[in-house]
This record gives sequence, structure tokens and C-alpha cells, in this order.
Amino acid sequence: MKSLSSLIPAALASALLSCTSVAWSAPADFADIEAQVARQHDAGVKRLQDWIRLPSIAAEDIGYPEGPQHLISLLQSVGFQHAVMVETDGKPGVFATLDAGAARTIGVYMMYDVKQFDPAEWSSPPLAAALVDKPGFGKVVMGRGAVNQKGPEMALLEALRAIQAAGKQAPVNLVLVAEGEEEIGSPHIGQIVNRPEVRAALADTIGVFMPSARQGPDGVVTISLGAKGVIEVQLTASGERWGRGPGKDVHSSLKAMIDSPVWHLVHALDTLVSADGNTITIDDYPKPRPITAAEKAMIAEAAKRLDEAQMKEMYSTSRWIDDLDFEQALERLLSQPTVNIEGLVGGYTGPGGKTVLPHMAQAKLDLRLVPGMTADGALAALVAHLDRHGFGDIAVNMSGGYDPTSTPADAEVIQAQFAVLKAAGIDPILWPRSPGSYPGYVFTEAPLNLGAGHFGLGHGSGAHAPDEYFVIESSNPNIEGWDGAVMSYVRYLYELGK
Repeated sequence: MKSLSSLIPAALASALLSCTSVAWSAPADFADIEAQVARQHDAGVKRLQDWIRLPSIAAEDIGYPEGPQHLISLLQSVGFQHAVMVETDGKPGVFATLDAGAARTIGVYMMYDVKQFDPAEWSSPPLAAALVDKPGFGKVVMGRGAVNQKGPEMALLEALRAIQAAGKQAPVNLVLVAEGEEEIGSPHIGQIVNRPEVRAALADTIGVFMPSARQGPDGVVTISLGAKGVIEVQLTASGERWGRGPGKDVHSSLKAMIDSPVWHLVHALDTLVSADGNTITIDDYPKPRPITAAEKAMIAEAAKRLDEAQMKEMYSTSRWIDDLDFEQALERLLSQPTVNIEGLVGGYTGPGGKTVLPHMAQAKLDLRLVPGMTADGALAALVAHLDRHGFGDIAVNMSGGYDPTSTPADAEVIQAQFAVLKAAGIDPILWPRSPGSYPGYVFTEAPLNLGAGHFGLGHGSGAHAPDEYFVIESSNPNIEGWDGAVMSYVRYLYELGK
């Protein structure tokens, strides 16, 4: 990351501002747009609810091609003259352009797919998109995709709709790329972005941003300069491939004379990490580059401003890994790779016992990557490690993944965020990178080499979890509701157009 050391003091050394309200310095020419945002409030929320009720779930092959078709209709309704489906070897993407006759062009990345869900775990049906009261926040829309990412994405589209309704042209031209496989590791995002017409359009942009809800429960806003990479893999141990154990489930009494593929998988998993599960022990695993002094300074500042108790409550935990203090835990969160078991299944898991010796077991893993590492390198090391330790029979299937991504703080898409937030009286926290992942590498790496980031006011939580929500009518003075989120995109687009 270039130029961080010179930019951090300016970004972080100012006196901390309270986030008790968003006090925009409102130019007169925004008044008519703001009036349109208020006028279309109910219709915009309904459009969001309708979108949530139409899920696209790549892992379950649900909602295709309805998902991309619906997104295309939304884009056309807010002024995109060109919006088409892009076929891939997996689920289709969407490529769209809006020519406003502006001097500058900005790229937008979206996803229209969502995570799976178990309705039994939700307090409100995940596809009902109901408006419910949430203590401490106000009225929220609850449903799968509410915050990840349909709420923020719809808020951006409503910003364009309000600008159009006010009789104005958008202040920037837009090039939009959307995919329907983000939640399975974006295995075909390159087939969308690297199409000649898409790459050529993106090459004309000043950078790319992804709509997001950046306000925490206390109103604090984070700006991320990148994200971790990830690979998602499934490990399968079976009697057939192993050449030991049963070729089908058999009576458990036979364990006295037949090997267990389930124990075989458990022992294989045990070689990947230390006894406490916190240190990666894969042979010749790619090494992360050391954390820089500039990144340590960002994290130290963040530790002072974030509410540790509130964060523990949000994530339902009472202690950090290795009983680290807050700053050390944050440093580990943002600088270290991980090997995580998402799920582990083998044999019978229903009511009561079944006394079987299963013939197969599977584990789903995600491996988060930081700068200095690559998805290909991590996968190769994992496969070689298993083979070297006597587990070469275990099938390794990578379903998706990509490299980490980084953007310098002086990139225009980042500096415009600072400008918009400063005008709102918000002093943001600067993160070296998000601990989560998105395929920003396709924009930030060669051949495009663009700056990329996330932007958007508003708050939501529950991504990948039950009771996912996005705030619509905020009772919390620190947090923007729907109209405020929409206006944040209006202001960001105008700032980018300067």
C-alpha cells in the first residue's frame, strides 16, 4: 500500500468527533433531490422488500435466471441504458452502463445472490422481508440479504432514481458489474470482468466501489483499504477412495475390525492447526507479509474508538482468542490468515442413535488470506500437506476463492469517502482491510489496477446468520435510516463527479 504513512496522520490524528447525529453541510442544489428521496421512501422500501422476497442462492441453485433478470429490470428503471446478462460457466452475471454525459466514470460492483438460511432459526420468516421493531435501532427490514447486500445496493439505486426524478443527470457515468456467486466464493467473476467489452468499460473508470452499510451500532463509520482473500474447500474422506473402511454404512460393532473414514478425516483436520486450533500448521503454507507500522497505527486508533463490550455482545462471545486484549485481538483479526471449519458431517445425525460405522465424512473449510498470500498457493499447500501426512486419498474440492485485495488511501474512491463523511461531521476509522472477503482483486490487480472500496451510511447486521436486518426508520440518533442511507450515495456520487 503506497503513501499510507503520509496520509494516516491527517486521517487519524484529528480530534475525535462524536457521532450523535449526521449534520450535513447541505448545498441548496441537493434540496430537490432530498425531497424526491422522501417522496419515494415507501416505494423504495417496497422495492427492497420485493427484492429480498426473490432470493438467488447459488449453493442451492435457487432463483436463476430470475435473480439477474430482476436486477436488470431495476437497473433499467433508474436510467441504465445498457443492462445485459453475462453467461459464465456457473451462474450468470450482469453488466450495465449508464451514460450521463459526465466527465468522469465510476465502477460499481454488486452481488445479487444471498446466503442459505434455516427458517426455524429466524424470529421473522427470512423471505417475508417484514418491517419489525428492533430495540435500540427502530424499524428494520428483516430478511435474508437485507444488509448483505440488497439493502445498501437498493439504496444506491434509489439515489439514482431520486436524481432522475429531480430532473437532473447523474453526476458521473456508471459501469456496473454484478455476480450471482459471491456467496460461494465468486468462482466465475473473472469470466464476467475479463470480457473485452466489460474490461474496456472498467478501464475508463476512476475506481470501483461496492454499496455497503458502514455504520456500526454506535454510528462509527469504517473505511476499509481492502479485504482478505479466501478459498472455500470441501474435504471428503470415504472408504472407497481410502481403500480402507467400509464402502457403505455398516453396523458399528464392526469398528472392531474395520477402519473409520470419519476418524480418518478428523485426524487429517487435526494436522492443519495447532492443538488449540489457532495456529496454522500446514506444511509450506504461504506466509503473510509482516504487518506494517502504518497498519499497526490504524488498528491502535481503532481499538481506542471501538466499544469492545458492544462488539463482544454483537458476536455472542465473552473472550477473544488466546485471551488477547482488544488491540491485540483486532491486530490478529486484520493481519492473520485463518483455517476455519464451517461444517463437519459424517454418518447419522438424527434423533437418537443409529449405531452405524459411516463410510464417508465431509468437512467444509474456509481459509482466509492476507497480503503476501494467494488462493492458488494456499490450495496447493493444503493438497500437498494432506498427501505428505498420509491423507492423499481425501478428496479436496475448491468451490471458489480469490486473492486478497488492497487499495492505497490516496485512491480517489477512498478520498471521496473522507470528503463526504467529513461534510457529515463524521470522523471515520481507517481499517487496513476488512476481515471478510469480496473479489475486489479483479479490479485492483492487473490489468485494471483500479482503486476499490466500500461506501454507504446506514446500519445492519446478521449477514450469513439468522435475523439479518437493515435499518429503515432509525430511533438511534447515531445511525442513518433509509432516507439518510440513500442521500449518502447521492453525496458520494456528486463528490466523485468533482
